[in-house]
Amino acid sequence: MSIFEAIIIAIVQGITEFLPISSTGHMIITQSLLGIESTQFVKTFTVSIQLGSILSVVILYWKRFFQSFNFYYKLFVAFIPAAILGLLFKDFIESLLGNVVVVAISLLAGGIIFLFIDRWFKNTANEEKQDISFPSAFKIGLFQAISMIPGVSRSAATIIGGLTQKLNRKNAAEFSFFLAVPTMFAATVLELLGIYNDIKYDDFYILAIGNVVAFIVAMLAIKFFIAVLVKYGFKAFGYYRIVVGALILLLLAFGYHLNIAG
Repeated sequence: MSIFEAIIIAIVQGITEFLPISSTGHMIITQSLLGIESTQFVKTFTVSIQLGSILSVVILYWKRFFQSFNFYYKLFVAFIPAAILGLLFKDFIESLLGNVVVVAISLLAGGIIFLFIDRWFKNTANEEKQDISFPSAFKIGLFQAISMIPGVSRSAATIIGGLTQKLNRKNAAEFSFFLAVPTMFAATVLELLGIYNDIKYDDFYILAIGNVVAFIVAMLAIKFFIAVLVKYGFKAFGYYRIVVGALILLLLAFGYHLNIAG
């Protein structure tokens, strides 16, 4: 992987990580379009640059993120379902990561659902800050587990989970951001530990560049997403997902090969 390719993937990751359009799906598509072979380091890179993205959450919301231990307990409870299912089905999940068809179908299906989300949850509360109970945190965590399917979007799944627990759009999105921190940190640490002995100095250099780029872009994307979500809702993201998912399926139907080698 070249530095240019690393920067492009990091930009895509930073933009899409907190938007409900699937960062994993977009990185798979980007990797395929750039013709990058899916080596072990490339897989590690796409996971580890999430550190830059989650650091943007900590910086932007540092006052709320360091508010109380009770808050951390709720994040841990929400983190449990994905942690358990991720370990149990690790091999199956990894087998889906290079499958562009799965990404396209997930984007398309999620987009259709997004067209109706605002109507389904139009009566959510308008409070600026809403408390989340432990049972609600766990239920949101169950939604997060669904996002291990490429193309579903962790952000989309957890925000919808928050809406089912009577959170408004803003609070559901922000809890989704907070939950990303332990989830993506754990995934990154496990991934790096798995290849620690094989990683080279140049690889660390590329990882550092990717994380810096992802951090800067993610900070901008979070502010943009909150503003759009509060004002316009989910429909725009739904249309985007449908267009991208349908376009991928059409390209595949006409013989354009997007599957990643390796």
